[in-house]
Amino acid sequence: MATRLFAAPSPHIHGGEKSSRIMGDVVLALMPALAISTYVLGWRVLFITAVAVASCVLFEWLICRFLLKRRSTIHDLSAVVTGVLLAFNLPVGIPWWIVVIGALVAIGIGKMTFGGLGTNPFNPALTGRIFLLIAYPVAMTDWTTGVPDSLSGSTLLSDIKYAPELVSSLNFMDMFGGDMNGSMGEISALALIIGGIYLLWRRVITWHIPVSILGTMALFGLCVGATYGGTITYELPLFHILAGGALLGAIYMATDYSTSPMTHKGMIIYGVGIGAITMIIRLWGAYPEGMSFAIFIMNAATPIINKYLRPKRFGTK
Repeated sequence: MATRLFAAPSPHIHGGEKSSRIMGDVVLALMPALAISTYVLGWRVLFITAVAVASCVLFEWLICRFLLKRRSTIHDLSAVVTGVLLAFNLPVGIPWWIVVIGALVAIGIGKMTFGGLGTNPFNPALTGRIFLLIAYPVAMTDWTTGVPDSLSGSTLLSDIKYAPELVSSLNFMDMFGGDMNGSMGEISALALIIGGIYLLWRRVITWHIPVSILGTMALFGLCVGATYGGTITYELPLFHILAGGALLGAIYMATDYSTSPMTHKGMIIYGVGIGAITMIIRLWGAYPEGMSFAIFIMNAATPIINKYLRPKRFGTK
């Protein structure tokens, strides 16, 4: 036969984008935050990041080679992205062997157990981070190595949780520029925003998830701040956007293709859910930070969102 017909599942039309190009853009977008974190917290930031990346790449290669018996997928750079994001969710003083364990959980359980890139229901880096937070709570909440005279990052989230009026005494320019303690990727809001703008320009992400997350958090903070007589009405929402892992989670982790909804309406619902859960945990939960748990919970809700907000079929109105 001159013409051969093939039956295959969708998608039938492929774009020119490659996973390695998309993941490479994400890595580039994270470089400003890595540079400022290294400047503020020291060279150990590079060491922890290197350990996380090397461990993630190694574990993915080993699993592909000896367990799945298939060609290695490390060339798509997704393991590199997972390693960088995992490191960005850790304190700079954490022992290196805990980082290796986190990488094993992120790749082995969070990603390869479900078949690899594109089939994982939960963000791999968050899977590793949440496991470490439960297994090693002391090491994961030790902020003693960092900015010595700064009461910022997750430590500040804890203080503001029980004394919101302290918000009025903060220097938001310091938080915006990089003078705050916390996990390695939470140091500079400015660096994270620059990387986010780059991802928007490259069309790696859209505005729907980050804006809906941060907008919901701001609205929550505005309403709660108003209950304090108006003295911190506009300062509390700004604080919650700049502090902790809000920007890191909203821009780089919640937007993961595999774990976020397909449609723009679904993305907005997904983002509103993350923002609301984050603020509920921050304000009234047992933990000062709730972004990781919020994304993890809404990752589980993504299949339901996709079920009821499917893209229109081709040819239908």
